Amino acid sequence: MKKLLAGLFLSVLVLALAACGAGKKDDASSGASTEDKTDSKENVTLTVGASNTPHAVILEKAKPILAKEGIDLKIETYTDYVLPNQDLASKDLDANYFQHIPYFDLQIKDNGYDFVNAGSIHIEPIGIYSKKYKSLEDLPKGATILLSSSVSDHGRMLSLLEAKGLIKLKDGVDKTAAEIKDIAENPKNFKFDANTAPEMLVQMYENNEGDAVLINSNYAIDNGLNPIEDAIALEESEKSPYLNIIAVRAGDETKPEIKKLVEVLTSKEIQDFMLEEWKGAVLPVK
Repeated sequence: MKKLLAGLFLSVLVLALAACGAGKKDDASSGASTEDKTDSKENVTLTVGASNTPHAVILEKAKPILAKEGIDLKIETYTDYVLPNQDLASKDLDANYFQHIPYFDLQIKDNGYDFVNAGSIHIEPIGIYSKKYKSLEDLPKGATILLSSSVSDHGRMLSLLEAKGLIKLKDGVDKTAAEIKDIAENPKNFKFDANTAPEMLVQMYENNEGDAVLINSNYAIDNGLNPIEDAIALEESEKSPYLNIIAVRAGDETKPEIKKLVEVLTSKEIQDFMLEEWKGAVLPVK
Protein backbone atom coordinates (compact mmCIF):
# COMPACT_ATOMS: atom_id res chain seq x y z
CA MET A 1 0.00 0.00 0.00
CA LYS A 2 2.79 2.41 0.93
CA LYS A 3 4.55 1.62 -2.35
CA LEU A 4 1.31 2.16 -4.26
CA LEU A 5 0.68 5.48 -2.54
CA ALA A 6 4.29 6.53 -3.13
CA GLY A 7 3.96 5.64 -6.79
CA LEU A 8 0.76 7.57 -7.14
CA PHE A 9 2.27 10.58 -5.37
CA LEU A 10 5.32 10.48 -7.65
CA SER A 11 3.12 10.30 -10.76
CA VAL A 12 1.05 13.28 -9.60
CA LEU A 13 4.24 15.21 -8.83
CA VAL A 14 5.69 14.52 -12.30
CA LEU A 15 2.46 15.56 -13.97
CA ALA A 16 2.33 18.73 -11.86
CA LEU A 17 5.90 19.63 -12.71
CA ALA A 18 5.26 18.91 -16.40
CA ALA A 19 2.16 21.12 -16.32
CA CYS A 20 4.11 23.84 -14.57
CA GLY A 21 6.88 23.56 -17.12
CA ALA A 22 4.38 23.70 -19.96
CA GLY A 23 2.85 26.76 -18.40
CA LYS A 24 6.20 28.55 -18.36
CA LYS A 25 6.80 27.67 -21.99
CA ASP A 26 3.38 29.04 -22.95
CA ASP A 27 4.12 32.25 -21.03
CA ALA A 28 7.43 32.62 -22.79
CA SER A 29 5.80 32.01 -26.16
CA SER A 30 3.04 34.43 -25.29
CA GLY A 31 5.56 37.01 -24.22
CA ALA A 32 7.52 36.63 -27.44
CA SER A 33 4.32 36.82 -29.42
CA THR A 34 3.24 39.98 -27.60
CA GLU A 35 6.61 41.53 -28.22
CA ASP A 36 6.36 40.63 -31.90
CA LYS A 37 2.95 42.26 -32.15
CA THR A 38 4.10 45.47 -30.47
CA ASP A 39 5.06 48.10 -33.02
CA SER A 40 8.55 48.88 -31.87
CA LYS A 41 9.24 51.02 -34.93
CA GLU A 42 9.57 54.67 -33.94
CA ASN A 43 8.08 57.45 -36.03
CA VAL A 44 10.44 59.22 -38.42
CA THR A 45 10.86 62.96 -37.93
CA LEU A 46 10.99 64.91 -41.19
CA THR A 47 12.06 68.57 -41.01
CA VAL A 48 10.97 70.66 -43.99
CA GLY A 49 11.72 74.34 -44.57
CA ALA A 50 8.95 76.34 -46.21
CA SER A 51 7.69 79.81 -47.03
CA ASN A 52 4.82 80.88 -44.79
CA THR A 53 2.17 80.90 -47.49
CA PRO A 54 1.14 78.79 -49.23
CA HIS A 55 3.88 76.22 -48.63
CA ALA A 56 3.69 75.96 -44.84
CA VAL A 57 -0.12 76.02 -44.97
CA ILE A 58 -0.11 73.11 -47.40
CA LEU A 59 2.35 71.19 -45.23
CA GLU A 60 0.16 71.74 -42.16
CA LYS A 61 -2.73 70.18 -44.06
CA ALA A 62 -0.52 67.21 -44.95
CA LYS A 63 0.83 66.81 -41.42
CA PRO A 64 -1.95 64.59 -39.94
CA ILE A 65 -1.96 62.43 -43.08
CA LEU A 66 1.77 61.85 -42.74
CA ALA A 67 1.39 61.15 -39.01
CA LYS A 68 -0.80 58.16 -39.89
CA GLU A 69 2.09 56.91 -42.00
CA GLY A 70 4.53 57.15 -39.09
CA ILE A 71 6.09 60.45 -40.18
CA ASP A 72 6.27 63.36 -37.73
CA LEU A 73 6.45 66.45 -39.94
CA LYS A 74 8.31 69.41 -38.47
CA ILE A 75 7.83 72.64 -40.41
CA GLU A 76 10.41 75.45 -40.30
CA THR A 77 9.13 78.68 -41.86
CA TYR A 78 11.25 81.23 -43.75
CA THR A 79 10.62 84.70 -45.11
CA ASP A 80 13.54 84.82 -47.53
CA TYR A 81 14.78 82.78 -50.50
CA VAL A 82 18.38 82.19 -49.37
CA LEU A 83 18.39 80.47 -45.98
CA PRO A 84 16.20 77.47 -46.89
CA ASN A 85 18.81 76.19 -49.33
CA GLN A 86 21.69 76.99 -47.01
CA ASP A 87 19.99 75.09 -44.20
CA LEU A 88 19.27 72.16 -46.48
CA ALA A 89 22.92 72.01 -47.49
CA SER A 90 24.05 72.13 -43.85
CA LYS A 91 21.60 69.33 -42.98
CA ASP A 92 19.51 71.50 -40.65
CA LEU A 93 16.62 70.53 -42.94
CA ASP A 94 15.69 67.23 -44.55
CA ALA A 95 13.95 69.01 -47.43
CA ASN A 96 12.62 72.39 -48.42
CA TYR A 97 9.49 73.53 -50.20
CA PHE A 98 9.55 77.14 -51.31
CA GLN A 99 11.20 77.48 -54.72
CA HIS A 100 10.35 76.97 -58.35
CA ILE A 101 12.49 75.02 -60.80
CA PRO A 102 14.35 77.90 -62.55
CA TYR A 103 15.35 79.39 -59.18
CA PHE A 104 16.37 75.93 -57.94
CA ASP A 105 18.54 75.39 -61.04
CA LEU A 106 20.15 78.81 -60.65
CA GLN A 107 20.92 78.19 -56.97
CA ILE A 108 22.66 74.93 -57.85
CA LYS A 109 24.65 76.66 -60.59
CA ASP A 110 25.67 79.62 -58.41
CA ASN A 111 26.34 77.77 -55.15
CA GLY A 112 27.29 74.26 -56.19
CA TYR A 113 24.53 72.66 -54.11
CA ASP A 114 24.23 68.90 -54.50
CA PHE A 115 20.43 68.98 -54.58
CA VAL A 116 17.78 67.17 -56.58
CA ASN A 117 14.11 67.81 -57.32
CA ALA A 118 12.12 65.17 -55.43
CA GLY A 119 8.81 66.20 -56.95
CA SER A 120 6.78 69.12 -58.36
CA ILE A 121 3.81 70.17 -56.22
CA HIS A 122 2.16 73.42 -57.36
CA ILE A 123 2.47 76.70 -59.21
CA GLU A 124 1.70 80.22 -57.97
CA PRO A 125 0.80 82.44 -60.94
CA ILE A 126 2.67 85.75 -60.81
CA GLY A 127 0.52 88.87 -61.05
CA ILE A 128 0.71 92.49 -62.18
CA TYR A 129 -0.75 94.89 -59.61
CA SER A 130 -1.54 98.58 -59.74
CA LYS A 131 -3.36 101.01 -57.48
CA LYS A 132 -3.36 103.66 -60.20
CA TYR A 133 -4.67 101.72 -63.21
CA LYS A 134 -7.38 99.11 -63.61
CA SER A 135 -6.02 97.40 -66.71
CA LEU A 136 -2.80 96.91 -68.65
CA GLU A 137 -4.23 99.02 -71.48
CA ASP A 138 -4.46 101.97 -69.08
CA LEU A 139 -0.71 101.98 -68.35
CA PRO A 140 0.64 105.22 -69.87
CA LYS A 141 3.78 105.73 -71.92
CA GLY A 142 6.84 105.96 -69.71
CA ALA A 143 5.15 104.09 -66.85
CA THR A 144 7.47 102.68 -64.20
CA ILE A 145 7.23 98.91 -63.72
CA LEU A 146 8.64 97.50 -60.48
CA LEU A 147 10.29 94.08 -60.68
CA SER A 148 11.94 91.84 -58.12
CA SER A 149 15.63 92.40 -57.46
CA SER A 150 16.07 88.63 -57.76
CA VAL A 151 17.52 88.06 -61.24
CA SER A 152 15.98 84.59 -61.29
CA ASP A 153 12.54 86.26 -61.30
CA HIS A 154 13.26 88.53 -64.27
CA GLY A 155 12.77 85.98 -67.01
CA ARG A 156 9.41 85.00 -65.61
CA MET A 157 8.25 88.59 -65.14
CA LEU A 158 9.45 89.72 -68.54
CA SER A 159 7.82 86.68 -70.16
CA LEU A 160 4.53 87.69 -68.54
CA LEU A 161 4.87 91.25 -69.88
CA GLU A 162 5.63 89.84 -73.33
CA ALA A 163 2.67 87.43 -73.16
CA LYS A 164 0.43 90.41 -72.38
CA GLY A 165 1.75 92.33 -75.40
CA LEU A 166 3.59 95.05 -73.47
CA ILE A 167 7.13 94.22 -74.62
CA LYS A 168 8.97 91.82 -76.94
CA LEU A 169 12.09 89.88 -76.00
CA LYS A 170 14.99 89.22 -78.37
CA ASP A 171 14.61 86.24 -80.66
CA GLY A 172 16.34 83.11 -79.42
CA VAL A 173 16.74 84.26 -75.83
CA ASP A 174 16.05 81.72 -73.06
CA LYS A 175 12.96 83.32 -71.59
CA THR A 176 13.44 81.72 -68.17
CA ALA A 177 16.83 83.46 -67.96
CA ALA A 178 15.90 86.70 -69.75
CA GLU A 179 17.03 90.01 -68.30
CA ILE A 180 15.96 93.61 -68.87
CA LYS A 181 18.76 94.01 -71.43
CA ASP A 182 17.07 91.30 -73.52
CA ILE A 183 14.05 93.51 -74.26
CA ALA A 184 13.96 94.08 -78.02
CA GLU A 185 10.77 96.14 -78.27
CA ASN A 186 9.23 98.46 -75.69
CA PRO A 187 6.49 100.38 -77.54
CA LYS A 188 5.35 102.42 -74.54
CA ASN A 189 8.88 103.11 -73.37
CA PHE A 190 8.25 101.59 -69.94
CA LYS A 191 10.89 102.13 -67.29
CA PHE A 192 11.91 99.03 -65.32
CA ASP A 193 12.98 99.31 -61.70
CA ALA A 194 14.48 96.06 -60.38
CA ASN A 195 15.81 97.30 -57.05
CA THR A 196 13.18 95.89 -54.68
CA ALA A 197 13.61 92.64 -52.76
CA PRO A 198 10.81 90.21 -53.72
CA GLU A 199 9.36 90.15 -50.20
CA MET A 200 9.05 93.97 -50.25
CA LEU A 201 7.12 94.30 -53.49
CA VAL A 202 3.75 94.13 -51.73
CA GLN A 203 4.79 97.04 -49.53
CA MET A 204 5.80 99.03 -52.60
CA TYR A 205 2.38 98.32 -54.09
CA GLU A 206 0.62 99.35 -50.87
CA ASN A 207 2.69 102.55 -50.82
CA ASN A 208 1.56 103.28 -54.39
CA GLU A 209 5.14 103.18 -55.66
CA GLY A 210 5.57 102.90 -59.41
CA ASP A 211 2.74 102.48 -61.87
CA ALA A 212 2.62 98.69 -61.77
CA VAL A 213 4.26 96.05 -59.60
CA LEU A 214 4.90 92.40 -60.43
CA ILE A 215 4.44 90.23 -57.34
CA ASN A 216 4.83 86.51 -56.73
CA SER A 217 1.55 85.03 -55.52
CA ASN A 218 3.03 83.59 -52.33
CA TYR A 219 4.00 87.08 -51.17
CA ALA A 220 0.68 88.48 -52.36
CA ILE A 221 -1.52 86.05 -50.44
CA ASP A 222 0.81 86.13 -47.43
CA ASN A 223 0.05 89.86 -47.21
CA GLY A 224 -3.70 89.68 -47.69
CA LEU A 225 -3.92 90.18 -51.46
CA ASN A 226 -6.09 87.96 -53.61
CA PRO A 227 -4.29 87.49 -56.95
CA ILE A 228 -7.49 86.51 -58.72
CA GLU A 229 -9.31 89.66 -57.61
CA ASP A 230 -6.54 92.23 -57.02
CA ALA A 231 -4.16 91.69 -59.93
CA ILE A 232 -4.85 93.53 -63.18
CA ALA A 233 -3.21 90.63 -65.04
CA LEU A 234 -2.21 87.11 -64.04
CA GLU A 235 0.28 84.63 -65.46
CA GLU A 236 -1.08 81.68 -67.42
CA SER A 237 -0.11 78.41 -65.76
CA GLU A 238 -0.29 76.16 -68.84
CA LYS A 239 3.09 74.53 -69.51
CA SER A 240 4.79 76.87 -67.08
CA PRO A 241 8.32 75.91 -65.96
CA TYR A 242 7.78 77.69 -62.65
CA LEU A 243 6.61 74.69 -60.65
CA ASN A 244 7.26 74.73 -56.91
CA ILE A 245 9.13 71.64 -55.81
CA ILE A 246 10.34 69.55 -52.89
CA ALA A 247 14.14 69.92 -52.88
CA VAL A 248 16.41 67.45 -51.09
CA ARG A 249 20.09 66.57 -50.96
CA ALA A 250 21.14 64.19 -53.72
CA GLY A 251 20.41 60.62 -52.71
CA ASP A 252 17.66 61.50 -50.24
CA GLU A 253 14.96 61.47 -52.90
CA THR A 254 14.71 57.68 -52.52
CA LYS A 255 14.11 57.77 -48.77
CA PRO A 256 10.66 56.35 -47.92
CA GLU A 257 9.68 59.43 -45.89
CA ILE A 258 10.56 61.79 -48.77
CA LYS A 259 8.67 59.68 -51.29
CA LYS A 260 5.68 59.58 -48.96
CA LEU A 261 5.83 63.37 -48.49
CA VAL A 262 5.66 63.92 -52.25
CA GLU A 263 2.92 61.31 -52.59
CA VAL A 264 0.76 63.03 -49.98
CA LEU A 265 1.37 66.54 -51.36
CA THR A 266 0.28 65.42 -54.83
CA SER A 267 -2.74 63.47 -53.55
CA LYS A 268 -6.26 64.45 -54.55
CA GLU A 269 -7.03 65.49 -50.97
CA ILE A 270 -4.24 68.06 -50.91
CA GLN A 271 -4.88 69.20 -54.48
CA ASP A 272 -8.55 69.80 -53.69
CA PHE A 273 -7.51 71.72 -50.60
CA MET A 274 -5.29 74.05 -52.65
CA LEU A 275 -8.07 74.81 -55.11
CA GLU A 276 -10.62 75.42 -52.37
CA GLU A 277 -8.32 77.49 -50.19
CA TRP A 278 -6.88 79.82 -52.84
CA LYS A 279 -9.46 79.77 -55.64
CA GLY A 280 -6.88 79.48 -58.41
CA ALA A 281 -4.13 81.63 -56.89
CA VAL A 282 -2.32 78.36 -56.11
CA LEU A 283 -2.69 75.59 -58.67
CA PRO A 284 -1.70 71.97 -58.03
CA VAL A 285 0.49 70.13 -60.49
CA LYS A 286 -1.63 67.60 -62.37
